[in-house]
Amino acid sequence: MLILSYVIVSAVAYLLGSIPTGFLVAKARGVDIRSVGSGNIGAANTFRAVGKTAGIIVLLIDALKGFLAVEASDLILNFFSVAEPNREIYRIVAAIFAVLGHNYTCWLYFKGGKGIATSAGVYLALAPLAVLYALAAFILGFVLTRITSVGSIMASIALPTAVYFTKDNWTLRIVTIALGVLALLKHRTNIQRIIAGTENRIEFKKRPPDAKSG
Repeated sequence: MLILSYVIVSAVAYLLGSIPTGFLVAKARGVDIRSVGSGNIGAANTFRAVGKTAGIIVLLIDALKGFLAVEASDLILNFFSVAEPNREIYRIVAAIFAVLGHNYTCWLYFKGGKGIATSAGVYLALAPLAVLYALAAFILGFVLTRITSVGSIMASIALPTAVYFTKDNWTLRIVTIALGVLALLKHRTNIQRIIAGTENRIEFKKRPPDAKSG
């Protein structure tokens, strides 16, 4: 029963995380998000390639699915009558598989996003104070450079640090470091473009009416 409960928590979290929000939202607008911009299905590429509203929708839903994946573990544990002391481990397992589901979604041949919004969602459930520090790092990086990937990279570094100082849980600390490293690896092409000075910047100026939108 114990193994079965872990399997079900992992499977539910993965399936929730694997919902390819960016792909579906862009597809509804007649765009294959994988063939435009960076080709990533996350909120940043959707924002640039499809539009502001679409990008915000993807950001919120990607975060929500991570949050719900962690919270759903409690419902599963209630069904299996798992003792309270074990619940935090289940929630951490759900967090891991939600992020993996987003990054390697089975619906798109295991090619997905970079896990930033979904990680924000799972950590809103696991360590909300740490998310505030990571969000501050993201905003700082973005404001200074107008490059979303810089903000994401800074948040990926800030989150494990914030979790270390705000949560007295070594399992969560180690998992957060691992997920942070995974996020940095998913951003390796962005890092190369940042170094080369070719990474996309978000422009807030209005474009001429005949300019290509997105």
